[in-house]
Amino acid sequence: MEFSADVKYARNHEWIKQDGSEYIVGVSDFAQDELGDIVFVELPEVGEHFAAGKAFGVVESVKTASDVYLPVAGTVTAVNEALRDNPELINESPFDKGWIIKIQIDDAAELEALMDVSAYKQMVDA
Repeated sequence: MEFSADVKYARNHEWIKQDGSEYIVGVSDFAQDELGDIVFVELPEVGEHFAAGKAFGVVESVKTASDVYLPVAGTVTAVNEALRDNPELINESPFDKGWIIKIQIDDAAELEALMDVSAYKQMVDA
């Protein structure tokens, strides 16, 4: 199981990390492993705004479909178009090629409520 120390984690297993003035959002290695082989990703539209904790998309696997939630409030600035044809990138590279969206966050203070890698490891090991 891979854990990235340079991201913040949400309780629903999403991660977020800063990339210049934007933030990248994806699902953790733990989440993709639990989902199994991912076969489809429903992506939001660029320009859509979501409140913290609201579903912005869906990841479907051979086992189930799961909503993906935004860890902090923000506006979508980009979507990972590669996931449309290759949703399995989330399985193969959840912290790199399998990112889902980029956002402009509303309030950086919201990041403080998220978990660092050690807190996230404790949660998934519990």
